[in-house]
Amino acid sequence: MLAAIFLRVIFSWINFDPRNSIYQIIYEITEPLLGPIRRIMPRLGMIDLAPMVAIFVLFIIIRLVQSA
Repeated sequence: MLAAIFLRVIFSWINFDPRNSIYQIIYEITEPLLGPIRRIMPRLGMIDLAPMVAIFVLFIIIRLVQSA
Protein backbone atom coordinates (compact mmCIF):
# COMPACT_ATOMS: atom_id res chain seq x y z
CA MET A 1 0.00 0.00 0.00
CA LEU A 2 2.82 2.40 0.83
CA ALA A 3 4.48 1.77 -2.52
CA ALA A 4 1.19 2.36 -4.33
CA ILE A 5 0.72 5.71 -2.56
CA PHE A 6 4.28 6.75 -3.46
CA LEU A 7 3.69 5.76 -7.08
CA ARG A 8 0.47 7.74 -7.21
CA VAL A 9 2.25 10.83 -5.88
CA ILE A 10 5.03 10.44 -8.44
CA PHE A 11 2.48 9.92 -11.22
CA SER A 12 0.78 13.17 -10.23
CA TRP A 13 4.08 15.05 -10.38
CA ILE A 14 4.94 13.86 -13.88
CA ASN A 15 1.39 14.14 -15.28
CA PHE A 16 1.13 10.40 -15.96
CA ASP A 17 -1.73 9.57 -18.35
CA PRO A 18 -4.77 8.61 -16.19
CA ARG A 19 -6.05 6.35 -18.98
CA ASN A 20 -2.97 4.14 -18.62
CA SER A 21 -3.77 0.74 -17.10
CA ILE A 22 -0.95 1.02 -14.54
CA TYR A 23 -2.32 4.34 -13.33
CA GLN A 24 -5.83 2.91 -13.12
CA ILE A 25 -4.64 -0.04 -11.00
CA ILE A 26 -2.72 2.27 -8.64
CA TYR A 27 -5.79 4.53 -8.43
CA GLU A 28 -8.09 1.61 -7.55
CA ILE A 29 -5.68 0.42 -4.85
CA THR A 30 -5.15 3.81 -3.20
CA GLU A 31 -8.47 5.62 -3.59
CA PRO A 32 -10.31 3.68 -0.82
CA LEU A 33 -7.75 5.09 1.63
CA LEU A 34 -7.12 8.52 0.10
CA GLY A 35 -10.73 9.38 -0.74
CA PRO A 36 -12.04 9.56 2.85
CA ILE A 37 -8.96 11.51 3.96
CA ARG A 38 -9.57 14.05 1.19
CA ARG A 39 -13.18 14.52 2.31
CA ILE A 40 -11.97 15.38 5.82
CA MET A 41 -8.89 17.46 4.99
CA PRO A 42 -9.04 20.66 2.97
CA ARG A 43 -6.62 21.11 0.08
CA LEU A 44 -3.95 23.75 0.42
CA GLY A 45 -4.19 25.28 -3.02
CA MET A 46 -2.57 22.85 -5.43
CA ILE A 47 -1.13 20.73 -2.61
CA ASP A 48 -2.90 17.51 -1.66
CA LEU A 49 -1.83 16.38 1.80
CA ALA A 50 -3.97 13.21 1.79
CA PRO A 51 -1.08 10.93 0.67
CA MET A 52 1.16 12.25 3.45
CA VAL A 53 -1.56 11.72 6.06
CA ALA A 54 -2.26 8.22 4.71
CA ILE A 55 1.42 7.29 4.90
CA PHE A 56 1.61 8.63 8.46
CA VAL A 57 -1.48 6.61 9.47
CA LEU A 58 -0.10 3.47 7.83
CA PHE A 59 3.21 3.88 9.69
CA ILE A 60 1.30 4.18 12.98
CA ILE A 61 -0.69 1.05 12.20
CA ILE A 62 2.48 -0.84 11.30
CA ARG A 63 4.11 0.24 14.59
CA LEU A 64 1.05 -0.85 16.59
CA VAL A 65 0.95 -4.24 14.90
CA GLN A 66 4.68 -4.79 15.39
CA SER A 67 4.53 -3.93 19.09
CA ALA A 68 1.57 -6.22 19.76
